Formats: sequence, structure tokens, C-alpha cells
Amino acid sequence: MTATAVEDWKHWSDARAASVSAPHGQLALTGTHWLDTEPVEIPGLPGLWWADAEGVRVRAAAGDGITVAGADGPVDGEVLLRADTDPAADTATLGDLVLVPIEREGEPALRVFDPAAPRRAAFAGISAYPYAPEWAVPATYTPFDGEAQSVVVPNADGKDRPLVITGKIEFTVAGEHRTLSVGRSGDRLTGVIADATSGTDTYRFRFITLPAPDGEGRTVLDLNRAYLPPCAFADHFICPFPPPGNRLDFAVEAGEKQVLTR
Repeated sequence: MTATAVEDWKHWSDARAASVSAPHGQLALTGTHWLDTEPVEIPGLPGLWWADAEGVRVRAAAGDGITVAGADGPVDGEVLLRADTDPAADTATLGDLVLVPIEREGEPALRVFDPAAPRRAAFAGISAYPYAPEWAVPATYTPFDGEAQSVVVPNADGKDRPLVITGKIEFTVAGEHRTLSVGRSGDRLTGVIADATSGTDTYRFRFITLPAPDGEGRTVLDLNRAYLPPCAFADHFICPFPPPGNRLDFAVEAGEKQVLTR
């Protein structure tokens, strides 16, 4: 184990805690409001809200104080907010609140981030296992032949949704040779895993991110950086559970464990 590896992990860990506890980070999410074509009121927000094929729409008066990022003044009439899946996505503000339109599997919603959220105020850090070099191991990525696959998995909000996976990684850790299904996020690989610590010493499941594989599929699985999903920090996220085959039958005593509260 090198000092650099430990220091890099410590910087990563500190950055994680800073990110989730930022004024509009994951701990600040107080609601995900799913919308239909019929205008409705959203608790705690002025105006009427609905959605169509283009995104989320709001009808409000200037005195309501809703401002779209980049606009010269507050919303006065009807405005379209493009969802986070759009390259030109919009956000809006209402005082200290940040309002983010999202779209998940064709379902539009508005997320509300409040710096005064109780869970943000109570946050005392993220518990984690000490860094251990034996949990960072070589891995080989093998993409599926042809197109990516969609596997339907439960989500934290109780609904089943498709999870896109593009291939598998193969590795040996703690004397166990295993494979995991992963997807792609840009050049990197991402996955959802559980193990023998899940639901006891650690949260119900965790996420992993691997560096971009080289031309021969070689990458590194560093389980010291297995991290808590957004739904560990706020109930209004819709995180996917692990797909079949991604529940390891041994204890992964590495990475983030639980959210700490005061």
C-alpha cells in the first residue's frame, strides 16, 4: 500500500461527503413530484405544474418569484423546463430552492432541492471501511455481442424499471473469482452490487465505477470506492437495485458503509 493510494482515497472520500452535503446536493432533495398532462399544484411551490412531450411546464405570475436559469426575470405566464435528459436541460429557482425537471423512462417529474432539508442538517458524514489495497484488483471487461441489454430490476421507490447493461467484468478478489454485470457512463463502467454486508454493516446495495477499459478490456475494480446510492441520502431518489448475478456471497469489507447522522 502506497501513501499516494491512501491519500487519493482520502481525497475521494472527502469530496464525496462535500458533494452530498452541498447546499443543493443529494441530502437537500425534499421531493420528486411526478407529473401528468393535467396542471396541478405542487405542495410548497406556487403556480401550476404539468408535463408534455417537450418537458415540464409551469404557469406562474411574476410575483411568485420562480426564475429559470439564464432568464432575465421571473416566470410570468407559461414556461417550458427541459428535463435533465435534454442536452439543453433547464433548472429553476425559488428563493433558496432549486427546481430540477427530470425524465425517467418516459416519466417526467420535478425535483425540489432545499438547503434547509432536515437530512442535510442532521448529516454527520459517511462511515467507511479503512482503505485496504487488497480490495483494488485487476478486472477484464467483456462487452456483449451486439447491442446493450435491458434488465428489469426493482427500484428504491417500489417500481420495476429497466437497467441497461453493456457487458460483464471478470475479476478475483478475497480469493473469489467472480463476474458482475456493468453498464457504461461515458467511457467509464458502472454497476450496482450487493454482498454479505449489505443491509447489516453496509447499506442495502452500493454503486461501483471503474476506469475506462483499454483496448484489451483491462481495467481496475477498486471496491474501496464502492459508494452509497443517492437513495441512501434522500428517500426521493429512484435508485436501481442490483441485477441478477450482482449479489456477491462474501463480505466486501471495503468502501462506504452508512450515512451518519447527528
